[in-house]
Amino acid sequence: MSAPSPTPPTAAPGPSLRLRPLRADDQPAFVAAHRSMAADGFTFGLGYEPGMAWAAYLAELERQRTGIGLADGLVPATFLVACVGATIVGRSSVRHALNDYLARQGGHIGYGVLATHRRRGHAIEILRQSLVIARSLGVDRVLVTCDDDNLGSATVIERCGGVFESIIGDIVTDEPIRRYWFD
Repeated sequence: MSAPSPTPPTAAPGPSLRLRPLRADDQPAFVAAHRSMAADGFTFGLGYEPGMAWAAYLAELERQRTGIGLADGLVPATFLVACVGATIVGRSSVRHALNDYLARQGGHIGYGVLATHRRRGHAIEILRQSLVIARSLGVDRVLVTCDDDNLGSATVIERCGGVFESIIGDIVTDEPIRRYWFD
């Protein structure tokens, strides 16, 4: 009897996730994502208001990225959607610097995955790519935070190499927030 033949390699995974800026043709998918995440109490499109002119929103994101004409309390930030193929599955916001609020509880990177695309490794890849972007912007020590009861986010942050620092109370609600650093 001959030895069993080796198991054939599994099929290559589908299209890989990539972060990219929003484009003019993303409006319908973006608006749907924004609505979907709002139902979960999460803001998908930072600074986006329903009914806002799409070109105006894209221009605002570019101002935020370049730091030109920022409103009080804002820091330069790069907003990117996470796509697998042509499908938006999540988003990331990479803050180029921290103000007092972000230094306490918002951190350098905020990310989210649409509910229908969770538990597929997308959050890990979004955070991993966001860390590369933060480093390319000159951020050497990156702060990432999550709600203390968000076990999924805490696991993602830890799997990406985040080192737990502390738990603090949210400025407004006093709900516990976990703080992690990437050196």
